[in-house]
Amino acid sequence: MTLSDPVADFLTRIRNAINAQHRYVDIPLSKLKQNIAEILKEKGFIENYIVKSDKSGGTIRIFLKYLRNRASVIRGLKRASKPGLRKYVNYKDIPMFFGGLGLTILSTSKGVMAGVDAAKNNVGGELLCLVW
Repeated sequence: MTLSDPVADFLTRIRNAINAQHRYVDIPLSKLKQNIAEILKEKGFIENYIVKSDKSGGTIRIFLKYLRNRASVIRGLKRASKPGLRKYVNYKDIPMFFGGLGLTILSTSKGVMAGVDAAKNNVGGELLCLVW
């Protein structure tokens, strides 16, 4: 099955797993999704992820992070750029929200990176998603 927007599918699977309070979620593997998962891990939004390769392409298992009261660390996920309407930002215009506690993820010419890292490297790109 082909997806028209694999990043939106990635975010929706995580959102649904959080709403059901699952410990982990399995998502079809792609390099872009793996890079987004790496950013989520290093910024503290997920515990860890494991890549499982097989003949059909593989999956990525994302272990979700919860607080003591079983509230998720991820409060929300939003797809910013869509296939029908791409959203590109200059490094000066990368959105900051929730006083810098929110995370923006960009696809730049230097790879997928967090918004704060892209601003430090003076590189803009396609605004993939917002996480808070």
